[in-house]
Amino acid sequence: MNEIVLRKVKVVDPGGPHHDSIVDILIRDGRIEKIGERIARGDTPVVKIDGAHASPGWVDLRAHFRDPGEEWKAGITNGLDAAAAGGFTAVAVLPSTKPVTDDRAGIGYLLRQAEGHPVQLLPLGAITQGLKGEQLAELHDQQQAGAVGFSDDQHTIRNARLMLLALQYAAGLGAKGLPVMVFPNDPDLARNGQMHEGAMSTRLGLKGLPPLAETLQLQRDLAILAYTGGHLHVSTISTAESVELVRQAKAKKLHITASVATHNLLLDDGCLRGFETCYKVLPPLRDLEHIDALREGVKDGTIDAIVSDHRPEDREHKVLEYGPAAFGIIGLETAFGVANTALKGRMPLRRTIERFTHGPRAVLGLPRVHIAEGTAANITLFDPEVDWTCTEADLVSKSHNTPFLGQRLTGRPLGIVVGKVVRMVPAMKGEVA
Repeated sequence: MNEIVLRKVKVVDPGGPHHDSIVDILIRDGRIEKIGERIARGDTPVVKIDGAHASPGWVDLRAHFRDPGEEWKAGITNGLDAAAAGGFTAVAVLPSTKPVTDDRAGIGYLLRQAEGHPVQLLPLGAITQGLKGEQLAELHDQQQAGAVGFSDDQHTIRNARLMLLALQYAAGLGAKGLPVMVFPNDPDLARNGQMHEGAMSTRLGLKGLPPLAETLQLQRDLAILAYTGGHLHVSTISTAESVELVRQAKAKKLHITASVATHNLLLDDGCLRGFETCYKVLPPLRDLEHIDALREGVKDGTIDAIVSDHRPEDREHKVLEYGPAAFGIIGLETAFGVANTALKGRMPLRRTIERFTHGPRAVLGLPRVHIAEGTAANITLFDPEVDWTCTEADLVSKSHNTPFLGQRLTGRPLGIVVGKVVRMVPAMKGEVA
């Protein structure tokens, strides 16, 4: 589409020239040509939706697309389509594939598979070969091939010296270094854990995952960061203690960033009363004390990004007894609705949007994107006020392992505009007139 007008959208773009204003936006040949109160339409197609807001395109820092190796659960194209349906214009993809994405060829494969899609795929390379925690992967080769950061997903790097070397090496890559993304979890303390350790796990007779398993590992990694420098990104923190540790590290001017999964902001461990496996996630759903601390961390900027932690699973791995069921849910399509429902009334909308836009970009060292004349179109359209119920028709993902089917949420994406491409979410198709 060479030309389109977004009619009467409220711009949410902290730091941008049109933040908090209601405007028309004319996009021509993939660039924002004009922003004003009333732009003549002529024969130009128009998107006009009551309650529509526009922000810079959202970025997700943590998603699994299961490709290569388990494409029947998702796949690159299906994952990017799900991201578009969730309002994301870029998504970072984890390396825990089969085989592991730990070399130049693996990064190249992901980028080739994503060519031509309006949603940008941002590859994360493995920190260690095969995610085994024994030897560093070829970080430089992965960066040269297009990796934007490094992660061993939920595998803990037990060897402290290896962790030190990873931070040192990654700090010298690219113009400003790349983030080393860790999942803080002491595997010995967490062994065989099934849910948050607390009163509810005792009542249900399930082995608990103690908050100490997260904070103890985080303390070690912070000590290494203080010693060696570099950029440590702490993925999906879930405890009050972790929020405070990150807050203190930032006060000491350490280069640390953090994210939280959307579902950990809304759901608590009481959801597991019925032993439903759709609520089995890692890190686990915590109690209200930890949830309140996470929300405060998002509000004050201790937590830089809200992520989907999109983890597709087929029925064979999810629809079975609670113990052997896999951890994880899909989260791309519902990410904003879940986060907005959890945070609405607790902080201004702009703070929530910052955690979907500027925060994730800063983690990856990407430039800020603003809604301004002369810039390339990279826009997410959304309605923060609409109440809706998630149905299977709203899910683009091949896998439907989500606890939010049938749940009422507040706020949803409406579509994305990237360059010349306009993608409306399934419920909004037909809104281009």
